[in-house]
Amino acid sequence: MSVQANATRKSNLFQRHIAVPVEHGSWVFLLGPMMVGLVISGGWNSAQGWVILAALAGFFFRQPLTILIKVISHRRPSKERLPALFWMGIYGLIGLIGVAGMLSQDLGFLVILALPAFPVLLWHLWLVSRREERRKPIVEIAGSGVLGLAAPAVYWSGIGGINWSGWVLWLLLWLQAIGSILYAYLRLNQREWKVLPTWGERIRAGRTALLVCGGSFAVVGLLSTAGLLPPLLPLAYLIQFTEAVWGTIRPAVGVKPVAIGVRQLIISTLFMFVFALLWIQPAFGF
Repeated sequence: MSVQANATRKSNLFQRHIAVPVEHGSWVFLLGPMMVGLVISGGWNSAQGWVILAALAGFFFRQPLTILIKVISHRRPSKERLPALFWMGIYGLIGLIGVAGMLSQDLGFLVILALPAFPVLLWHLWLVSRREERRKPIVEIAGSGVLGLAAPAVYWSGIGGINWSGWVLWLLLWLQAIGSILYAYLRLNQREWKVLPTWGERIRAGRTALLVCGGSFAVVGLLSTAGLLPPLLPLAYLIQFTEAVWGTIRPAVGVKPVAIGVRQLIISTLFMFVFALLWIQPAFGF
């Protein structure tokens, strides 16, 4: 085989849209919980490294698998079949290495956290095969819940065992993710409006996002007041709630989707950092 043919084959394998997940918003729902888990566990150790490696491999694996399903269902050209299989093999191998590392650190109990991913993944792939995966907030909410399990996984691997705090941590982060997703859909719907609606119509359109974001702030506030959560933790939820109020009264008419996505990415990232700091703040005597 000629040098040029080898170069062509390699270039066909290394295609960004096949190798790298394209849903930029989903990154924060994985990396954010990982960061929170690291911070509240008190630092970094090799066991957490294996957990993060396995989680990232699983996250990346979904992209070439989705491309393969699109090829099978005639949504993508057949020439993308081999690159998809190639990257599935790469990420599958990395994932196995991560799991083996976890087992070597006596963290096999964490593998069970991957089980919820399978029904959600199958649901997503079924929708892909039917060309119905777009604009499905319920699927994204379920997916964010699966990705959010990275928080207790990293946290537990840091402290060397399971406790209730990890489950509480997961639920609290998932609560924010749900509000974030619903708010993002509100903004995407707003951009399609031709004219600015009345104040009443704006509030009715945003009531679901407002109820979830405001309800999250209220529930966390009550639990913090009762001494069940860190006292200042509600401030993290105030970030998304304030954004939801602002976005409801100032519709994104004509705003580009990328601008909406970037802004929400910033809000969610800010939430994660503030949440992590406020969770551990009693240790600093604040």
